[in-house]
Amino acid sequence: MYDLVIVGAGPYGLSVAAHAAAHGLNLRIFGRPMESWHAMPSAMFLKSEPWASHLSDPAGVYGLDAYAATRGVRADHGVPLPVGFFAAYGDWFARQAVPALDERLIASVAPHAEGYEVVTEDGESLRTRTVALAVGVLPFMEIPEPLRGLPRDRVTHSSHHGELDGFAGRDVTVVGAGQAALETAAILAEQGATVRILARSDRLNWNTLPPALDRGLWQSLRAPHTGLGCGWHNRLYAETPGLFRRLPAPTRERVFDSALGPAGAWWLRERFAAVSDVRLGRHIVSAAPTGDDRLRLEVAGPEGTTTLETDHVIAATGFAPSLARAEVLAPGLRGALRTVGGGGAPEVGAFFESSWPGLFLAGLLTAPSYGPSMRFVFGADYTARRLVRGVRQRLRATARGTVGRPRTGGERTPAARA
Repeated sequence: MYDLVIVGAGPYGLSVAAHAAAHGLNLRIFGRPMESWHAMPSAMFLKSEPWASHLSDPAGVYGLDAYAATRGVRADHGVPLPVGFFAAYGDWFARQAVPALDERLIASVAPHAEGYEVVTEDGESLRTRTVALAVGVLPFMEIPEPLRGLPRDRVTHSSHHGELDGFAGRDVTVVGAGQAALETAAILAEQGATVRILARSDRLNWNTLPPALDRGLWQSLRAPHTGLGCGWHNRLYAETPGLFRRLPAPTRERVFDSALGPAGAWWLRERFAAVSDVRLGRHIVSAAPTGDDRLRLEVAGPEGTTTLETDHVIAATGFAPSLARAEVLAPGLRGALRTVGGGGAPEVGAFFESSWPGLFLAGLLTAPSYGPSMRFVFGADYTARRLVRGVRQRLRATARGTVGRPRTGGERTPAARA
């Protein structure tokens, strides 16, 4: 019987494991380390500042800067790092700080009399008192409704792709206006594809060059640096997720939907100039294959509905933290969890515990409760420290026989109110 099984080995899962191991918990962590990061095109760069991209260990000795030093690289403010470098950093972090890493995937998590039964992809069954679900963003990819169900050789999500050189000489339509869309389009143009952008937004937003870290008291007071960018709103999101969780639910939902919206990194703007076909204020109404292995798109925009044909559509349209997509959870467990907001995200208590005792959540699924920082690597430190504290409290309650019953209705436990 384990104290904790962690499902997922990205930045959040690895950070939780490092803290749990330091506290002496009997744990296992499952997943391919940094899988989604390793799968990104090699021409992509980390958007966050290096100092805001550390994985978390209790002593703070395995940060990105420490790894960079082992490679003879400077992780400087304002200098973007390749995503492959960041993925390699996560692998190094796992070797230094994370015991009992098993690269098998988990097929299911279900309640059991003593806690949970976790079944691996090859059928091994394990028992654990608590579970931390840290599955990253891939289960939650969002594709516009008119494109769903179309063949994979014609429509993909941006996260489906590693290298993009297979599109050289082809006509590709990228949907979206955020970093993933703009960087994907720029790389496609560099690889020799004919590429266009389609976006609902009526303008493209670009982040500005970050100011120096040391810029004087007045400028720092006007717009303080945070791990999510400059400004007092960002400081609230970055440094006080627990305070964010206490905001009224409608306010949290509004902020989740609008804060830190789609924008391109400052360093991408020059590369993006190679993309000449940018169609803003438009959305796809319908899509259907043609007889010559292309797609015909009906696109609504300022001039009405128009038709275009393309070889392939890449939806760089983000991720939606819906509990319904967390299919690793057994259906009965998934259906019993309390949700928050209109998107169907699970409610998360003060220590990242769901409404089912002993099931803890990390990463994107917790963003509607804890705010925008949970969409970024930066949120891993707060999550790991707080979540492991919650696991330890739950284990003590289990030992005392005061676990309580799952909350599936309107009641709230003291932990949820804290």
